[in-house]
Amino acid sequence: MPEQITILGDGAMATVCSILLKSGGHGVTMWGAFEESIERLLQDREQRKLLPGVRIPKEVRLTANDADAFAGATMVLSAIPTQYMRSAWARLKPHVPAGVPVVTVAKGIENGTLLRPTQIIADALGGWTRNPLAALSGPNIAAEIAKYLPATAVAGADDEALARRVQSVFSTQWFRVYTNDDITGVELAGATKNVIAIAAGILEGLAAGNNAKAALVTRGIVEITRLGVAMGAKAATFAGLAGLGDLITTCFSPDSRNRTVGERIGKGQKLEQILATMDSVAEGVPTTRSVMQLARRHNVDMPITEGVHAVLFEGRDAIDALTGLMTREPKPEWGE
Repeated sequence: MPEQITILGDGAMATVCSILLKSGGHGVTMWGAFEESIERLLQDREQRKLLPGVRIPKEVRLTANDADAFAGATMVLSAIPTQYMRSAWARLKPHVPAGVPVVTVAKGIENGTLLRPTQIIADALGGWTRNPLAALSGPNIAAEIAKYLPATAVAGADDEALARRVQSVFSTQWFRVYTNDDITGVELAGATKNVIAIAAGILEGLAAGNNAKAALVTRGIVEITRLGVAMGAKAATFAGLAGLGDLITTCFSPDSRNRTVGERIGKGQKLEQILATMDSVAEGVPTTRSVMQLARRHNVDMPITEGVHAVLFEGRDAIDALTGLMTREPKPEWGE
């Protein structure tokens, strides 16, 4: 059955989700936090900076009006970056209809609270029982989805019926959605792989070669799985689309924002300079701080994440960090 879906956010992922949802025959309203941004989109519906040549379907209703955004909504899609979610949801709380499912596509861990996206929304709205929550994640580069190239995703939810509903809503001929009842793992995998993607970019910037990148991806999935299991997630989730699948795409695609940040660092640029010139958010940068805190809290060894944190925030040289990883104490591939 067609749904009436309100998309919160007007960035690249919000745009491609509007295309997906309209292709599935659903009604779509897209809300933006800033009137000037929505006014620009109303002129020609093109994401000039984020997705040049990609237009939001003409049937999608665009608004910056908080109350009007949820008119008739049967589902809400949150496409707001993790570090901005709390303020946006606190602003919108009075207008969000109780009982309507909320699906998030954000991939990060909130600084300070160390909460996942669905946890942030639940906290802002006043609890998990007010609105059912799900996460949609996977190897989803926005530019490719906008070109109708085949892609897959995972609908993660504790409620199997909700996961199936999200699966049905987002599935198209070129976008295949699976279900997963491990929402903790789905969200942690989506967040932590961004940190490894920054490391992959650094290797690219240093021209370290494909052997090094293959090793990074392999050892990266080991350490993010270790953290996930320590936090109650299933190891299998990290071997699937939300984990390994997303990690591969983010580490190797030149369209990956996090990989791009790492590549520019590997070429000698400073983080502040890089972020100041980006048109979109690289979730992996602030998430690195949060993941490092989670690793310490749960006593999990995450050497790649530790190295990325040192390069981003402690002034460590990228080559020195790579050397440190290569010269760690020898140990078996499997085990502690």
